[in-house]
Amino acid sequence: MKTNRSSEELKENLSEYIPQAFVTYVHDLLYSTKVLFKIVPPRKTKLGDFRRPADSNGRPQITINNNLNPYAFLITTLHEIAHLHTYLRYGPRVKPHGKEWKFEFQQILRPLISHQKFPETLKVCLKNTIINTKAASCSDIALSRALREFDRDRKGCHLEKIELGKHFTLNKKLFKKGKLRRTRYLCTEVRSGKVYLIHALAEVNYM
Repeated sequence: MKTNRSSEELKENLSEYIPQAFVTYVHDLLYSTKVLFKIVPPRKTKLGDFRRPADSNGRPQITINNNLNPYAFLITTLHEIAHLHTYLRYGPRVKPHGKEWKFEFQQILRPLISHQKFPETLKVCLKNTIINTKAASCSDIALSRALREFDRDRKGCHLEKIELGKHFTLNKKLFKKGKLRRTRYLCTEVRSGKVYLIHALAEVNYM
């Protein structure tokens, strides 16, 4: 786990995880507040997290998984910074992904769209995201799909690429692919017969 204690340490750590062209932008957004920024081991249930101070003497905290590709790390960090700005400007009583957070996230994303070094495929997705902001990048299927293309060590294939009725493995379990429900497929675990909703972009091993 990496915790940043100084401006230079923060910039150095960010340089390891996001494209160099955006290090200063993210550094300035973080360092202008008293937020505690941590880069942590992967969590299955979330890519990033924002927590309000536990008491009046505490500091807000942002944590980001350390296994994200550079652009996924960038977008996830900006997502959590939007939560930080929402908390600082509107207080703790607004909805986590309400209109205040959507406005903050949209403003934070705008500089990326005009940046020469930001990939065109992601610019197209972000323009749509700004118009119709989702609660999480994984809820925005087009953005999530585009971000996955920058994964450095991709294994297997995305579930959406497999034909209906075919078998695949995920987390050492064998499944049969079923019908699509919005962004997830109804998949049956062969051994138990239990049905699970699995994200269309889950990385699975095709049988």
